[in-house]
Amino acid sequence: MPYTIAIDGPAGAGKSTVARALSRRLGCLYVDTGAMYRALSLFCLRHAIPLHDEEAVSKAVEGVSVSLRPEEEGGQRVELDGEDVSGEIRTQEVGDAASVISCYGAVRTKLLSLQRELGEKHSVVMDGRDIGTRVLPGADLKIYLTASSEVRARRRMRELLEKGEKADYAAVKREVEERDYRDMHREIAPLKRAEDALLLDSSDLTIEGTVDAILALSKG
Repeated sequence: MPYTIAIDGPAGAGKSTVARALSRRLGCLYVDTGAMYRALSLFCLRHAIPLHDEEAVSKAVEGVSVSLRPEEEGGQRVELDGEDVSGEIRTQEVGDAASVISCYGAVRTKLLSLQRELGEKHSVVMDGRDIGTRVLPGADLKIYLTASSEVRARRRMRELLEKGEKADYAAVKREVEERDYRDMHREIAPLKRAEDALLLDSSDLTIEGTVDAILALSKG
């Protein structure tokens, strides 16, 4: 019987890094749902689809294929129409675009069935913004992982600088807070803590410390 762990929370809380590390510790499949939305947003950017035109975006992604290919050590490749775009989807531009198009019903419906199928067939650690509330409402363990906006902005700054990109703290913090607002106030599947999700603040925790805390919760 598959065992499922749903991790939700705002951008920059460390969901993907923690979920990936947790899946390695548990020896199960890691599913990065955010990467799937990023892949579709990359398609829209490449084809100059106006992101704020819901009808245009919905029509454009109809025939697009997005898939996840598990790799060793808990990693995964993200493929867009068969092309590995794992690195290209990690830019700030693609992330911002994903926040916009993820509000659209057609986009979410397109990816929902694939995400649920993975959770039904495999033991998974899946992270996103509506995993515990919509994608895997029956998950064995639900975690709402958060951190202060200041901490999340500093983490994002480090990521950008490590990639050689320019970054201004005030601008990054503003972008983090604006994305929080969009994610929490969108009409379809807004970011919120599931009623049965356990709250975990990672502001003062390392990645390993956060993983240890989740493992302790899973046993308790």
